[in-house]
Amino acid sequence: MDILDLAIRIVAGLVLGAAIGFERQLRSRTAGVRTNALVSLGSALFVIMGAFSFTGSDADPTRVAAQIVSGIGFLGAGVIMKQGASISGLNTAATLWASAAVGALAGGGMLIIAVGGTAAVVLSNILLRPLGRLLDRAGGSSSKEPVATEYEFVVRSSAASEVAVRSQVVTALQNPEFTVHSLEANDVADGIVEFTATVVALERNDAALEAAIADVIPVPEVTSVRWSAKELRGED
Repeated sequence: MDILDLAIRIVAGLVLGAAIGFERQLRSRTAGVRTNALVSLGSALFVIMGAFSFTGSDADPTRVAAQIVSGIGFLGAGVIMKQGASISGLNTAATLWASAAVGALAGGGMLIIAVGGTAAVVLSNILLRPLGRLLDRAGGSSSKEPVATEYEFVVRSSAASEVAVRSQVVTALQNPEFTVHSLEANDVADGIVEFTATVVALERNDAALEAAIADVIPVPEVTSVRWSAKELRGED
């Protein structure tokens, strides 16, 4: 085998993996361009090594490909996360697995199939997402598990009362249904401070958050209160 052919296979593995990762990067997923490119490149290199580094009757290039599949499992486990009732990262893990397959095809010299596989992976991530949401809506929500919800709770008050208002916000959010992830204070104008609290509930409960707001609104130093909710459905 000549050097040019090897170089084409290596570059193809790198570029095709990066193409898959580009879509992931646009969606701000855990594994983006670099991760998918390296997974695909590594798979291509392993296949090349298995195919051309060993000779004789005992040589079996398929063993290397089988070990690639096993090894990608560890990477996939690293991007799957569980938060309450929500699980995220499954699609990202599956994409890494597919990137490894594309890299293995490139390393084996099946470049046309590798390009087709890349297109199929990218299109699956783009086109099947709205289809999945449509099926979710069509199926209704009565039989589904509770959806974890992330709330952002924003309070503005006078800077002179920062300590007292912070204490009141913390007290208001001391609800067994909420897990406080962060609480920060920032000066937004002369004499005005803004508190931003991020809390997660295992099941959406807007009434509980409204009750927390009701504890904060009567404080004289508070000038405004608002909140927003984002359901953590584990989409990735």
